[in-house]
Amino acid sequence: MNLILQGAATERAEIERIAALAQAESIAALDTSTSMSAPPGAWRCAGALRNEETAAALDAACQAAKLDYAFVMPNQRLSDFKLLAMDMDSTLITIECIDEIADMQGLKPQVAEITEAAMRGEIEFRESLARRVALLNGLDAAALQRVYDERLKLSPGAENLLAAAKAAGLKTLLVSGGFTFFTDRIKERLGLDYTHSNRLEINDGKLTGRVIGGIVDAEEKKNTVLRVCREIGASPAQAIVMGDGANDLAMMGVAGMSVAYRAKPVVRAQADVALNFTGLDGVLNLFDGVA
Repeated sequence: MNLILQGAATERAEIERIAALAQAESIAALDTSTSMSAPPGAWRCAGALRNEETAAALDAACQAAKLDYAFVMPNQRLSDFKLLAMDMDSTLITIECIDEIADMQGLKPQVAEITEAAMRGEIEFRESLARRVALLNGLDAAALQRVYDERLKLSPGAENLLAAAKAAGLKTLLVSGGFTFFTDRIKERLGLDYTHSNRLEINDGKLTGRVIGGIVDAEEKKNTVLRVCREIGASPAQAIVMGDGANDLAMMGVAGMSVAYRAKPVVRAQADVALNFTGLDGVLNLFDGVA
């Protein structure tokens, strides 16, 4: 397999030392100067050996060097895939929207604690969402726009990744346990093809502390990925799915490539690829080409 190493500028000697852990046969710096999106600072180590012992050694060495690593099949291109599906909070964007909404009520610590526990898989998502949303009861709905305007930022590399995916012919899906207020705006802003998320109930300009309709939990996220694949005539094996929390594992599990982005340990352990240091567009360096 090819071993891809990427991160901050690193001396070749260090790359060679790390590549030797996987008994790589050759090492070449990736030329990203002609790519419209792929970030610099990546190396392809061909003929690498992948096993549990190798992975454990790479985990330690790459963590110390602040490098991301991934084993990928040679000659794989981005255009081999048909769908790019992403979680929203702490994946496509840098914040957890519900935590920032709660901050408007002075309740961020309480809500953030529940959010973290849910992302680690310690609390079932439906329960965690109900508990968190209930704490927002009575909040002026204008707080949602304030969060969007003042706090919502795209994760590094987001626009580069999306531009490359669209150029390669992939459809884009944002599927979130968050809220339509934000996914609708991000869809329009970034030109996404599909979104699916939860709808907050608002009455007389105030949040009621309830969600309208079905809950977008782990199972619904997975079903959404499968449904969109059917709609576009693609196999789930042709989907790239990115997420960071336990609620993303089910949809990541049906994907041809699962990517853990700044993720919790339980998610990193089960993903095909983990990006801990590079931006979202680090995914692009995993392919031999776009088209």
